[in-house]
Amino acid sequence: MIDKELAALIVDFVEKVGLLRRDLQQKQELEKYEGRVARIEQKLSALAEKVSADDPALAKALRTAWQLPARSLAFRNAEHQKKS
Repeated sequence: MIDKELAALIVDFVEKVGLLRRDLQQKQELEKYEGRVARIEQKLSALAEKVSADDPALAKALRTAWQLPARSLAFRNAEHQKKS
């Protein structure tokens, strides 16, 4: 089981990389880095698969942070505001 603070940092990191990927895609520059991004996605998928046995919620959060980073960020911001 991964520590909650570490899990949050990992999800935050994946989210930032996902936002970078989205920006590259929108600027039509993703083609230049397609191979690198594909390897990042492959490693992230392997990480999420490994984590899913112990923590399915974290695995889902990782996948969402990569595939839909803006949604992930909005969800985390909403959760933070509820706590405040």
